[in-house]
Amino acid sequence: MIVKMKKYAFMVFHREYDQFLSTLRDLGVVHIKETKSIADNAELQEMIAERKRVSAAIRSFKRLNEGKKDLAFSPAVELSKEDGLQLVGQIEELQDKRAQLQAQRQSLHKEIEYMDLWGDFSYTSIKQLKKVGYNVTFYTCPTAKFEPKWVDEYNAVLINNFQSVTYFITITKEGTLIDIDAERPKMPDMGLAKLQARNEQLKEDMQAVDTQLQEMAVSQFNTLLELDKHLSNEFHLMNAIVQTDRQAEDRLMFLEGWTTEDNTEVLEKELDKQGYFFQEVEKEEGEKTPVKLKNNSFAKLYEPITKLYSLPNYLELDPTPLFAPFFMLFFGLCFGDGGYGLIILLLCTFLKTKVSADYKPFLSLFQWLGGMTIVVGTLTGSFFGVALVDVPAFQSVKKYFLSSDNLMTLSIVIGIFHVILGKAVAAYKTKVQRGLKHSIAPFAWVFVLTFSSIGLGLPMLNVHLPQIVIYACLGIAAVGFLVALFYNTPGKNILLNFGSGLWNTYNMASGVLGDVLSYIRLFAIGLTGSILGSVFNSLAVSMTESLPVVAKVIVMLLILLVGHSLNFALCMISSLVHPLRLVFVEYFKNSEYEGGGKEYLPFKKA
Repeated sequence: MIVKMKKYAFMVFHREYDQFLSTLRDLGVVHIKETKSIADNAELQEMIAERKRVSAAIRSFKRLNEGKKDLAFSPAVELSKEDGLQLVGQIEELQDKRAQLQAQRQSLHKEIEYMDLWGDFSYTSIKQLKKVGYNVTFYTCPTAKFEPKWVDEYNAVLINNFQSVTYFITITKEGTLIDIDAERPKMPDMGLAKLQARNEQLKEDMQAVDTQLQEMAVSQFNTLLELDKHLSNEFHLMNAIVQTDRQAEDRLMFLEGWTTEDNTEVLEKELDKQGYFFQEVEKEEGEKTPVKLKNNSFAKLYEPITKLYSLPNYLELDPTPLFAPFFMLFFGLCFGDGGYGLIILLLCTFLKTKVSADYKPFLSLFQWLGGMTIVVGTLTGSFFGVALVDVPAFQSVKKYFLSSDNLMTLSIVIGIFHVILGKAVAAYKTKVQRGLKHSIAPFAWVFVLTFSSIGLGLPMLNVHLPQIVIYACLGIAAVGFLVALFYNTPGKNILLNFGSGLWNTYNMASGVLGDVLSYIRLFAIGLTGSILGSVFNSLAVSMTESLPVVAKVIVMLLILLVGHSLNFALCMISSLVHPLRLVFVEYFKNSEYEGGGKEYLPFKKA
C-alpha cells in the first residue's frame, strides 16, 4: 500500500536556519519539496560530478576486491573534502595510466603479430647495407601476383606466405628504379626482439600499476565510502538551502516538505521543543506527493518489479500486492517443470548464505518463484523433462495431473480473472479520484464481464449450474450492460451516452478478447519447456544405445547437462519476460495504472 503523507511548511529566522536544518536532518523524516531545478544550479551540478567520481572509484575497487576472501580492509581515515578528492584524483591517474599502458600493449601486439610474419631481423644490418650503397625495401602482394622475374631483376627475397599474401624484400643498389606491382607496408620502428622486450616492459609496468591499485582498494576502500557519505550529506544540505525561499529581505527562511503520517508526532514534538514555527498545509492541485510503499514481507519482494516500471503516483493504488501472486503463478506456468523449480529453490537457498544482505531479498523472491515452479511442474507432471504420468509409480494418481487441454483452459480462466481484476481496480480508482457517479459505468462493466463469464463460461467448462443461477447471472450482466450503455458519462444527455456506450462496447469487446488471448502463451511457453526437456532426455538415450557402458554413461550425462542447461536458460528468460509483459501491458492497461510517482527520500545523514 501507499503510506499516507502529510505536508508541512516551516518558517525559520535566518540566524537559526542552520541549526534548524541540522535538526531536520537528524530527525530524518522530512522529504523536502523541490521548487527549483537542480540542473540550473552550478554548485549542485559540481557536487554531483564530484560524487560521480567517488562512486566510480568505489565501483572500480569493488571489482578489484570481488571474489577475494579474507581481505583485511584498513579502517576509514577521515579526510577533508579537498584531501578526499585529491585521493580520488590519484586513483584516476593510476587508472588512466593503466588504460594508456593497455592501449600501448594492444597496439604493440598488432605490431608483434605483423613483424612475426617477417621474422626476427635487425634494422642495424639494414642501415649498414645502406651505408655501402644498397637499399632493402619491404613489399607485400597477393601470392598469385608475385612474379618470379623480380628475383632476378631486383634480388627479391621471399620472406613468408600467409593467407594468400606474399611477403618479400628487394635488395637493390641505391638509385635503382624499382617497377613492382606490390604494396610497400609501413613497418614498425624496431625489430621483433625489441618489440617483444618492449611488450614485457609494458607488462611489468601494468603489473606495478595493478599492484598499486589493489593495495589502494584494500587500504582506501572504507575511506572512500566515508568520503561518499560526506559528499552525499553536503549535497543534500546544499540542496535544502537551494530549495529554501527567502522572505522579508532574507530574514525569514521558508521551506516545505512531506513526512509520513506515522512520523508526524515525532516531527512536531521535536520542533515544538526547539521553538520552530511549522504548520500542516494542504497539498496543491497537481502537486507531486512523494510515494513510500509499505507491504507485507511477501509483497515487498515484488516492489523492485513495480519500480522497474514506475512507482504509482500518490492518488492511486499500489499495484504490488495485487500482481505479486499472479506474477509468481505466471512464472511457474511458464517454467512448467518441477525439477527446474527445485534447482532454483536450492540454488537460491545456498546463495543466501554467501551473499550480502543487499542481495538476499532478490534471492528470497526467486525462492518463491522456484517453489511455485515446483508446484506447477508437479501438477502438470513434468520433472526434468520426464512425464510423470508415464512413470508406473505414479499410475495411481495419473488422473490428478493436468493435461495439455486442462492447462490451456486454466490459462484462459486465469487471463479472464486477471483482466476482470484489473477492470475492478480501475473502477475503484475512478471512484476514489472522481467520485461514485463516475465509477458506476466502470463497475457495471466489471459486473458484465464477471457474470457473463459465470453464466456462459462455466457451462463451457462442463461446470453445470442450476438454470435459475445461469438466468440470474445473465440478467445481472444485461442490467450492467444497460447501465454501461446509457450512463457512461454523467451529466450528458442519454443519446450522447448511448453513442459513447456503443464505442466503449466495441473497445471493451476487442480489448478484452485480445488481452485474454495473450494469457494462452502461459500454456504454450510452459509446454515448450517441458517438451524440450523430454527431447533432450530422448536424445541422451537414443544416441548412446550402441556405446559401451562407461562411454554411454559419460556421453549421456554430457548430453543431459548441455541440453537441460540450454533449456533452463531459455525457460528462465521466457519465464521472466512474459510475466512482466502480462503485468506491465495487460494488467496495468486494464487497471488504468498511471505510475509516475516520485520516491519518498527524507532529508537525513547518509
